[in-house]
Amino acid sequence: MSDLQDVINLRRTLHRYPELSNLEFETSKRISAFINALNPDDEISISKTGKAFVFEGEEPGKTLVFRCELDALPIQEKSNLAYRSSIPGVAHLCGHDGHMAIVARLGQLISENRPKKGKVVLLFQPAEENYLGAKDVVESKEFHALSPDYIFALHNIPGVKKNTVLLKTGSFTAASCGFTVKLEGRTSHAAEPQNGLNPYNTATHIIDQILELANDNRSAFSDHTIATLIYIRLGEVAFGVSPGSLEMGITLRAYQNKDLDLLCNKSEAIVAELAKKNGLDFEWSYSEIYPATLNDADCVSMISDSAKTNELTVQQMDHPNNWSEDFAYFTATNKGAQFGFGAGENLPPLHNPGYDFPDDIIEPAAHTFFSIYKENLL
Repeated sequence: MSDLQDVINLRRTLHRYPELSNLEFETSKRISAFINALNPDDEISISKTGKAFVFEGEEPGKTLVFRCELDALPIQEKSNLAYRSSIPGVAHLCGHDGHMAIVARLGQLISENRPKKGKVVLLFQPAEENYLGAKDVVESKEFHALSPDYIFALHNIPGVKKNTVLLKTGSFTAASCGFTVKLEGRTSHAAEPQNGLNPYNTATHIIDQILELANDNRSAFSDHTIATLIYIRLGEVAFGVSPGSLEMGITLRAYQNKDLDLLCNKSEAIVAELAKKNGLDFEWSYSEIYPATLNDADCVSMISDSAKTNELTVQQMDHPNNWSEDFAYFTATNKGAQFGFGAGENLPPLHNPGYDFPDDIIEPAAHTFFSIYKENLL
């Protein structure tokens, strides 16, 4: 019989040795060693450091994928835990170590109850925090060959009572993108600013209008939108120079994909109008583009039934999460769903230096996945 303590030990080892996006080489090796001991039918390398482990039944049937993430965050952990991060400036402060442990525990359960039909895939995805690792996986020939019928994932949610399953059909997490704007005027001597063209005032008007549009003008969109100023770069520490170049970044966010498209178009129009009016050259670009995670109704129903089977509390969400998730790339092309799993009301928030995934939710979360598996493949 498998031992939950082995999974907890794995989680704490992963926590102690975190790795950043697309650099999860040792993490991937540790996962391979653990899952291969469970005798999967196949191990597939996928994307840069990702792994997919396949357990296959003898009869034809559906393909189910259960996904978790390999990467940690570029944040310094602040804790006295015995297994605290040993890598300066890198830590598992989003719970990906716990998500891997949940899927590893699921692997133990599947190895003791192997599929009679179809196949189940345990997917350990790289680079969720940066670089849109899910997009790389979805576009890979290895993932295409798997051709999943359903794909499931969860995210632990601090601030919510433990073992509460948070569900929402349709948009589960917001769509978002990074909007980078560059303005070019003329540099001049600081004693003669009238001979230059400093883009600062124009930039402040652009920021004000975009933030007002997204955060205050609700009638312009079908659902909730958010804009957040992230940074401004202007000039150098040179008190004799009035700068002529400016770069700024704004995160644009919306619950619905169509609203994000509209917000981007309107933001571009604001930049173009104000820059031209003030004689500035301008350009913009986009990065970290996340669609909304769109949960399939049938998959949400499976999760709900599983939660009830395991006597967990089910809570329907009133609106999507404000944060974004690259799991959206899976649900854009496959039937799937992501759900929240309560991690505890008194836990520090995600990405906080004092956050640590609670080991006591590994078992109920793994059984939530396992009941979905049992219903479809046993």
